[in-house]
Amino acid sequence: MAGECVPEGPDLREMSEEELWELINDNRHRISLGVRPCMLIPYLRQARVLTEMDEDEILSCHNLTNRSMRTSYMLDLLRTQGRNGAVALLDSLMIHYPTLYTQVTGRKPSTEPSRFSGLIKYSELTEYLVRAVTGMQKELQEACNEAERLKVHCTSLESEIQQMMEKEQKCRCLQSEYELMKSHLAAVQREVTKLKEERCDLYVRYTSAIEEKSAVNIRCHDLNLQVYQLQTELQKAQTENDFQKRRSLRCASPAETQQLHEEIRTLRCQLMKAEKFVPAREDILAQDLAEALDGRMELAEQLRCNREENERLIREKEELLDEKECLSLQVQQLTLDCEMYQQKSTITQSQMRELQAERDQAYLSRDEAQALIARSLAEKDTLRNQLVELQEQVFTLQPRGGHREHRESSGEKKLSWESPRSSSEESTCPPRPRLRRMDAVNPIRRSSCISEFEDVTPSSIRSRNAEPPGPDSFRRREEALHADSSWEVAEADSLSDDFVFLPNVECEDKQLSKLSSSSGSGTDGLSRTSAPPFLMRSRQKAIRVNDRVITISFQGEALLSQLTVVGGNKTGVFVHQVTEGSAAHTVGISPGAQIVEVKYRQNQQALRMVLEDSTLEEAMWALGQVKGLCHLSLRSKQDGYEALLQQLQSTKTSSGDSFYVRVNMVLPGGSNGALAVSCNDILHVTSTRPLGKQGLWHASHVHPSQLLDLQSGTVPNYYRAQRLLILAIQDMSFQTKNYQKVVRVVTQEKQKAVRIVSTGRQGRNPLWVSVEDENSKNTEEPADTTTPRSSITLMPYTLVTPHYPPVCRPILLLPTILGRILDKKLANWPGFQLCEPEVLSSSEHAVRLQRSEVLEECEQGRNCCYTLQSVEKVMKKGIHCVLPLGLDCVRRLHRAEIFPIIIFIAQSARTARKLRSKLHRHGRSEEDLLTCSQSEEPLLDKLPCLCSSVAPDSWCDSRSLLTSLRTIIWEEQKKIVWVEPDLW
Repeated sequence: MAGECVPEGPDLREMSEEELWELINDNRHRISLGVRPCMLIPYLRQARVLTEMDEDEILSCHNLTNRSMRTSYMLDLLRTQGRNGAVALLDSLMIHYPTLYTQVTGRKPSTEPSRFSGLIKYSELTEYLVRAVTGMQKELQEACNEAERLKVHCTSLESEIQQMMEKEQKCRCLQSEYELMKSHLAAVQREVTKLKEERCDLYVRYTSAIEEKSAVNIRCHDLNLQVYQLQTELQKAQTENDFQKRRSLRCASPAETQQLHEEIRTLRCQLMKAEKFVPAREDILAQDLAEALDGRMELAEQLRCNREENERLIREKEELLDEKECLSLQVQQLTLDCEMYQQKSTITQSQMRELQAERDQAYLSRDEAQALIARSLAEKDTLRNQLVELQEQVFTLQPRGGHREHRESSGEKKLSWESPRSSSEESTCPPRPRLRRMDAVNPIRRSSCISEFEDVTPSSIRSRNAEPPGPDSFRRREEALHADSSWEVAEADSLSDDFVFLPNVECEDKQLSKLSSSSGSGTDGLSRTSAPPFLMRSRQKAIRVNDRVITISFQGEALLSQLTVVGGNKTGVFVHQVTEGSAAHTVGISPGAQIVEVKYRQNQQALRMVLEDSTLEEAMWALGQVKGLCHLSLRSKQDGYEALLQQLQSTKTSSGDSFYVRVNMVLPGGSNGALAVSCNDILHVTSTRPLGKQGLWHASHVHPSQLLDLQSGTVPNYYRAQRLLILAIQDMSFQTKNYQKVVRVVTQEKQKAVRIVSTGRQGRNPLWVSVEDENSKNTEEPADTTTPRSSITLMPYTLVTPHYPPVCRPILLLPTILGRILDKKLANWPGFQLCEPEVLSSSEHAVRLQRSEVLEECEQGRNCCYTLQSVEKVMKKGIHCVLPLGLDCVRRLHRAEIFPIIIFIAQSARTARKLRSKLHRHGRSEEDLLTCSQSEEPLLDKLPCLCSSVAPDSWCDSRSLLTSLRTIIWEEQKKIVWVEPDLW
């Protein structure tokens, strides 16, 4: 409750209707942010200021996308109830939000009966307070369980951090081993270099030895020639000597003979000299030749050894190079692992900090809940004492009431049929009960109805009447809640739905026999403590029509074998064929009925799937999940079903699906009609279940300026495309850094391959539901099939809606630094005008800031800002408004249905040098421009619309750049604007 120091405000009973609503409207923002409608609606229903239709509209309307909008709409509905709506709202705040009640009214909250408005009778108020205490206890138990779960999660995260630290230590050890191997490799390389130098020296020595051998051979050859010449001359000399000797013997004189004898002596001397010279020379040459041969043999042996050693060194070198490559790959892998572990460690630490904050918040909530429970227990004791007193008063007043009813019944017998108080003895039909909300809708026999209406035994088990509880009400309430717990729906927005329960015939006969035996006895009627009325029936089928929507319950085992469906998100999902003899045929489901909703239980959980605007793939997946008892909500829509059949028979359409998506990845084309798709392409999906093609969609490219389908083909469905996207991201993540640099240079001007889009805060997306192949389901282990297996938030496709902008759209140039330079030059061209800031007062600035009409604050002064009104003022002139703003203004403009043309001018070092003078003139540098371009380029993927880009090499100076911008603006103005929901 509120603190004791809060002063008492004015009495709410004395305030008029206008004052009460003025008090609520003053705190409307605080109430919209801090109140959950599902907690207040039960009390407001008890107070009869909201109807069942109002509750359904508040909790199930698709236009109310968040809690604040639902609360605001609830306040608008209560405003139509006048003073009762305001008083009931303040009473519900006093029960469920005591702090907010004190802030709104300035009064201390209290559960005393005198403090309530009296819109609810005292017995109903008591029952509601008991239910509120029970709900608070359940919330406390859930908070304790959540705290335990967070504690276990923190323990697991700590163990993961310890494992990551151990892995980091191992990585450091491997790094040190790599350094040692690197030093060893350097030493081996130095040894190899020394061996190479020694081998070169041996080659030089071997070459010189071969040259010396060649010189010796040449010298030996020359000496052999000289010996041969001397021998020839000697033979000639002997021949001449013999001839002269014979001649001298014939005719020689003594003088001539003496002369010849002298010549002979000289020749003999020469011959002796020659004979002495030649053998010595030959010996020397032979010795030199033998030495040369020995040296040659040694050199050949040494050369062979050197060759073998060289081959061995080459093999060792190759082994070392291979080992070096392996070590380098290991080092790169370890580096990537270290970076990944560091990122995981950082993320884990941030998650631990968030979990610690959540744990502290949970502890605070637990303490508050414990204090609230203690106060509730004290209040419950007080209420219990009051109940005992009231029971004693009821027991005292019952005899008087019996005598009074006897006198009234005797007087009513004299009245005519026109009297509204005719007795049940004169009429065969029971009096029509007051319209109230029931837990079951099966009708019972007329006799049972009469006996039920005649029963006057006081009871408070799920009673809608204003009567005090009996002595054993708490015990019977627990038994009834335990018996009905298996049929209660967990979601708060499904509490208002009614179903038809069709039990087996045997159970029905037994129940009817029990009913007849009890009615034939001498009792006054069927007691409320007997079997519940919704387990007994008097006819074969029991249905309840609720706003032309019929809810039927039956056994839905293998539901798709019992019926077939057609249609899609555009036309609705219709029942096409029903198998004869099946449970669906037995309960009366016929072709042409539109399936609005399906509910079933699985793994002790109540599931509810709305199929009113779902695709055919979603509907078949949802119906295939049904196992056991299910509840189908059907709407009779025969005209729409016949129109769908005519379209299918005329082959204009292949199904009832039709929606547009933006592709966030590259899908190559191929055989079998596969459609080639690039990133950021817009596709028109016309069928999510094409005939004979599992896991594929039939889609078409869309004309950029008109809603016309161009080339068509098949693309993977959401689940398969998500797996392809994950594989593509993994391939991109594990590339080496050198390869990434090369690819970045080569593919700089190519299209983007992947656009990372996450669901973030977005709620249910119809594209999440996808059907997996049956083969993959059979091979995988059984898992929870209540939701699609793919729980990953990466989105290969995002839903987009077409918008047709006015004649002239605003212009936003990026990067911001370059945009500030080009905005004024572009505004000087005809047909363009620069957006001017507005100077607002403090109060007006606060009001517009609250309405999200302020696009960006101006740096010139305080309360000087760019507003939506200034942009709309320029657009009304029929010219383009040039926005000197950043990317933050895009979503604010989209909320106001203004779709700017976003142009990103890609930058490089070369283009930055072209703008050096202009950058220096504005106090900027080239590095600032490149940094701004690199920081803003990734943010383009987060925009909910497409943007254009200008290549760095497509312009040479500022004039050509402005000309290119005008051409792009003219082309973009003719295109359709595709906007996706804000997923960030």
